[in-house]
Amino acid sequence: MRDARQASALRMARCTPHPMQPTTSSNPLAVEMRGITKRFGALVANDRVDFRLRRGQIHALLGENGAGKTTLMRILYGLYHADEGEIRVDGRPAAIRSPKDAIALGIGMVTQHFALVPPLTVAENVVLGYNPGVRLNLAAASQKVAEAAARLGIEVDPRALVKDLSVGERQRVEILKALYRNANVLILDEPTAVLVPQEVDQLFASLRRLQEHGLSVVFISHKLYEVMAITDQVTVLRGGQVVGTVNTAETTQAELARMMVGRSLAPVERTVPSLATGSAARSPLLRLEGVSAVDNKGLPALKGVSLEVHSGEIVGLAGVSGNGQTELAQVLEGVRRPTAGRILVDGQDLTHADPAQVMQAGVGRIPEDRHASLVLDFTVAQNLALEHLDEYVVGGGRLDKGRMRQHAEQLIAEYQIKARPDDRVRTLSGGNMQKVILARVLERRPKVLVAAQPTRGLDVGATEYVRGKLLEQRERGAAILLISEDLDEILELADRIAVIYEGEIRGVLPRREATPERLGLLMSGARQEQL
Repeated sequence: MRDARQASALRMARCTPHPMQPTTSSNPLAVEMRGITKRFGALVANDRVDFRLRRGQIHALLGENGAGKTTLMRILYGLYHADEGEIRVDGRPAAIRSPKDAIALGIGMVTQHFALVPPLTVAENVVLGYNPGVRLNLAAASQKVAEAAARLGIEVDPRALVKDLSVGERQRVEILKALYRNANVLILDEPTAVLVPQEVDQLFASLRRLQEHGLSVVFISHKLYEVMAITDQVTVLRGGQVVGTVNTAETTQAELARMMVGRSLAPVERTVPSLATGSAARSPLLRLEGVSAVDNKGLPALKGVSLEVHSGEIVGLAGVSGNGQTELAQVLEGVRRPTAGRILVDGQDLTHADPAQVMQAGVGRIPEDRHASLVLDFTVAQNLALEHLDEYVVGGGRLDKGRMRQHAEQLIAEYQIKARPDDRVRTLSGGNMQKVILARVLERRPKVLVAAQPTRGLDVGATEYVRGKLLEQRERGAAILLISEDLDEILELADRIAVIYEGEIRGVLPRREATPERLGLLMSGARQEQL
């Protein structure tokens, strides 16, 4: 299954031979950052960081959340200013005070959140802010953009409206926009986070072609198998400092993970529990029958969703962001009312239940926005008791704070939360906030668990921990609906995989039949019978 999870990225590595490092190491430096230090108050985000990118090289920048990698690249692109250190571009000292300075030096940056104007055409977006005249000759601009796209091997229609493009096509427009401005260094920050597998293939093919033309790329990602497939060299940051730089061909995913977190990570052990044996023959613990709902604008978000999850089973719900996943989670949590259909938990009808009734029925909820499910100014102890405060009320309506604290100490130890009972939750890292939510939910041993984007924004260590806890719940017999936009996570954890597209379930595949290619087709709108 490891090969299936990584097939999309690894196919590109097989189709295009990986450049050997001795070739690129002989190339001159495109960018050199020396002794870069950046402070935010008492926090040192970058601590005397050295980073070198050679011409024609794809260089990965790895690190846990808060390691300093995005800060370093924001300094290179002129969004932040270093407190200390020097930047050299093509061997010459460079003063980069703004993105305009970076662009003038041939440095472009593409983030997960595209800076495009949806109602305009591709050509208009590409030349926007770069057109030398007062008036735009659209025909001439379209021709120039088409020529640039053909020359660079980027497939895109200059006349198409951006609002009609897929996420992958919009990303190609962003890359074309940077290259149209004569960028020879391209910073890609988590470029595959919102792409389906086929779009990842297209991106990697484009990067290989552009590399042949001498483009240098900084590739920021948390997907280690993609780093292994596409890059020549890897620099790892931890705690704002450089841990090391290694040639990709001479390292492994396990070694990179160890460099990132400072310890070896055990692979997620996914066994087949006896509870899951024959689960399909039993009544499901969670059943959705033709569930429909509208979004905040009153538009259809869910269209007749039917799905079952059995005891001892994880059903993964895959899909590109914005296809109804948020609304489905909210319906199951009791915070959004369905407009049609039924929701049954262990035979109990919860179609119109509120959040309290949902919890009482044995449903545990891990919402996608961890900040919204915590009271940030409350203590860890208060947040751990938040959903069951009535259990801590003593005479006169007072809260038994001593018992709350004792309860918190127990869960802090059990769930390895790096905090004290009286710490304000807002002072915790994202991973420890998620552990507070996990502890609060899982101590109740829910029969059904709805986990929405449970590892979003977490570093590799916290992600490993959360995934392990989900598998523990599966082992004890909980029915788990895992809603995630991380296809690697879905393939790693799920027993069956459902794909949602524009509010509809387009197919449900057993894990053994779910390849990235098949899932990618469903995520793009194909139906199961068309595969």
